[in-house]
Amino acid sequence: MKSKPEKRSPLKDKPLRYAGQSLDEQIEEKAFDLLYWFLVPVITTILVIGDWVRFINPRPAQQPIVVTVAALILLVIGAFKFFRGKREIGRLKMARDGEKLVAEGLQEMIKQGATVLNDIQGDKFNIDHVVVSKNGIFLIETKTYSKPIKKDAKITFTNEKVFADGKLIDRTPIDQAKALAKWLQELLIQSCGTKFNIRPVVLFPGWFIEPMKRGQEVWILNPKALPTFISNEPATLKDTDVHLIAFHLSRYVRTFISKEGK
Repeated sequence: MKSKPEKRSPLKDKPLRYAGQSLDEQIEEKAFDLLYWFLVPVITTILVIGDWVRFINPRPAQQPIVVTVAALILLVIGAFKFFRGKREIGRLKMARDGEKLVAEGLQEMIKQGATVLNDIQGDKFNIDHVVVSKNGIFLIETKTYSKPIKKDAKITFTNEKVFADGKLIDRTPIDQAKALAKWLQELLIQSCGTKFNIRPVVLFPGWFIEPMKRGQEVWILNPKALPTFISNEPATLKDTDVHLIAFHLSRYVRTFISKEGK
């Protein structure tokens, strides 16, 4: 029998990641977790019913009471896991949609010659977006929080802390953005051999943002204001630098994807 010739994919590179892909992967993982904690109590309950039926019949079952107690415990745990997971999926979906809306807004920057990369992954972390343009390199973290119904809710901040409607955000996004910018800067030093300045940016979709003071290291903005802020920055990168940085970042992303098998 003649064997079929081996075939391979015509694609040489893995596709770049899209905005919110890490959150989509987390949602999928949570969904499987919900399914598990839904099925386990249901299957256990069916087994309990069968055990009690056999107990009532002339041929006694083994220990229906023990199985019943175990099933009740699993039902309680399963209900807790299910509803907590459902809330977590809702939070992740809101965060994912926020990243996608920001990515849509960044399309205008692409029309102006910028390169936009989404969901750049590192070791157990990710950068939501990076914009590379003649005006500089901008590392963008998107924070999508639910907001109260009252109309005067806003984001306020100091040099180190951020407050949403007056409440301190525990995992300060300012420190996170700074740390990610430093990581990205080191990555570009290794790949390009040059130290480029990175502007950390934190975006809060849908929120009114307190105006920034002059010289703020980390920009805190509503996504709609970002293109204007970037275009107002002086041109500090040559076209060759923009292409070089975009090339090395794209190669890093594809290499990471291949390594992780994603």
